[in-house]
Amino acid sequence: MTAMRAPASRSDFINVRGLRYHVRRWRSDDSSATTAREDSAQPVESVHTQHSAESSEHSLHLPRRMPGLVPRLVHRLILCHGWLDVSGTFEPLVQALLAASPVPLEVLAPDWRGFGHTAWPEDGYWFYDYVADLEAIIDHYSPDVPVLLAGHSMGGQAASLYAGLRPRRVQQLVLLDALFLPDMPAERAPTRFRKWLDQLRDPPTPKTYASFEELAERVRRSHPQLSAARALFVAQCWGREVGHGRIMLCADPKHRLSGPGLYRAAESEAVWREVLAPTLFIDSGESEFGKSISADELAQRRACFRDHRQQTIAGAGHMLHFDAPEATGRAIAAFLRPHVGAAIAADAAS
Repeated sequence: MTAMRAPASRSDFINVRGLRYHVRRWRSDDSSATTAREDSAQPVESVHTQHSAESSEHSLHLPRRMPGLVPRLVHRLILCHGWLDVSGTFEPLVQALLAASPVPLEVLAPDWRGFGHTAWPEDGYWFYDYVADLEAIIDHYSPDVPVLLAGHSMGGQAASLYAGLRPRRVQQLVLLDALFLPDMPAERAPTRFRKWLDQLRDPPTPKTYASFEELAERVRRSHPQLSAARALFVAQCWGREVGHGRIMLCADPKHRLSGPGLYRAAESEAVWREVLAPTLFIDSGESEFGKSISADELAQRRACFRDHRQQTIAGAGHMLHFDAPEATGRAIAAFLRPHVGAAIAADAAS
């Protein structure tokens, strides 16, 4: 089978809290555009990426403004992937988003710690590290200008918490089939804690596959609605060669450990009430995750966001960017349009 074309992106490698982080960048094709911080941005280690971020690397110096040129502002969107996913699978969604965006847009999608081409920490994973990593990434790319922020599933949880903790650093927020994690009662604590201790005695090990085609077959078992070509594309984003022709997932097996802590929805809700950014919830019409909590609890959570709206993509499962990337990209662009337009008008008047 033939895969979809490789991600037309660049790969930055930056230091994020002591880890070598991979951040994938897509940008509108507009040579007259410039980002708000481009004049003072620091060079980053960068490569042109097809699927692998292990290509030859070179320093990238961002373009400077030419005398007499009045560039158009490029708005930055930080796009956060979910658990056991990687940034590269957003490619079809991002292409649809860039095509529909009425303004120059740069999309920055990090591989979370322990996923994709980002380094694996020695001591395992704690959810709140994702929020701290997100702040470091925003500090690097947009220290003075609020960003557009979007996240899928686990990435949506991290993005939503950041938007509440740093409300003036987020211009708009998009949550893709996210915030459905059920509340965990205190009575579950002993069982979860013991399970975590037991797993530490016998930690999970990486599973390998004979080829990308074999991994693609595994992808299609979990996502039978995918075409053979799109499943192979996902496999080539998720996997990497490890020698002797074997393919391993680009994910630290320690991600499969059950954490000892409990999810307390009330804590998240307290943070969400601090969100100032207009928020769009894009739900999957066929997602099982949306059934994890009751309709009343869902309404209670979303009421925490003072300015929010919601949209459902019919027929799509939880992985919106797998099942309906074009529709999802267009929905994000339509939401961004009025708010970004207002920001451009304000910038022009200043």
